[in-house]
Amino acid sequence: MEKISIIVPCFNEEKALPLFYNELQKNIKEFPKDVNFEILFVNDGSTDNTIKIIKDLSKKDTQVKYVSFSRNFGKESAIYAGLENVSGDYVTLMDADLQDPPSLLLEMYNTVKNEDFDAVGTRRINRKGEPLIRSFFARIFYKLINKMTSFEMVDGARDYVFMKRIVVDAIISLKEYNRYSKGLFSFVGFNVKWIEYKNVKRVAGETKWSFWKLTKYALEGITAFSTAPLILSSLIGLIFCVVSFLLIIAIIFKTLILGDPTSGWPSLVCIIFMVSGIQLFSLGIIGQYLSKTYLEIKQRPIYIVKDTNVDKK
Repeated sequence: MEKISIIVPCFNEEKALPLFYNELQKNIKEFPKDVNFEILFVNDGSTDNTIKIIKDLSKKDTQVKYVSFSRNFGKESAIYAGLENVSGDYVTLMDADLQDPPSLLLEMYNTVKNEDFDAVGTRRINRKGEPLIRSFFARIFYKLINKMTSFEMVDGARDYVFMKRIVVDAIISLKEYNRYSKGLFSFVGFNVKWIEYKNVKRVAGETKWSFWKLTKYALEGITAFSTAPLILSSLIGLIFCVVSFLLIIAIIFKTLILGDPTSGWPSLVCIIFMVSGIQLFSLGIIGQYLSKTYLEIKQRPIYIVKDTNVDKK
């Protein structure tokens, strides 16, 4: 008997959960009879009736398990908790809003089982329904990060990934506190096949990802997998040193040789402000890396469990 574990991170998804569960059950029935399922809902500190709905589902369906956090730790922590608490031979991640179509599950399972792939990832081929400015910056982000890292992060990639146990174990072994799952999935490698599909709108509720949160998440990904910003700040400093040296020579030549004293205090003030801004920008980049180091060395837990029905034995 093979076992497939489905991890579903949840944060205030009371409207979407019943719809998601019913749709998932329809697709589970298409699998061979010798395949068992485990559906693990990770409640990420929801403030609505999400955990109540999950517990009600677990009472009527023994396949349903749950892990409930003591507060909101974020989706990355929910993903890690899910990977740590499932026991399937195959594991997949899905959003509760049905933007990750359950109809792809059987194809993903057959691909991993019958072909020479360790995982199957999904990517959106369009961003229909998404604000244009968000789509624009998302494409810019993937272009930048792929130039900064030594491995490729696929544009439009979702967290909806179907993996063998060996891939899950590799990801769990990465204990870092500052997590960026898309980067971690790419970092561990393995043979991955990508399935493309058109963007699907949320079935219910509202997205929890504002533009500001996505910007912070993008910066998290860059600082987690590249030191290029540090190199950039060093290059900017070097360029300004060279330019300053050349300007000093020009001023000396103009004053002593041509007898034309230098003037222009407003321009000097502007230059001071510009150089100061560059210095603060560079310090800010260094500060981001120092803050990540600070959080890592404290070794705080990635999540804290308040309630669960998962049997760790």
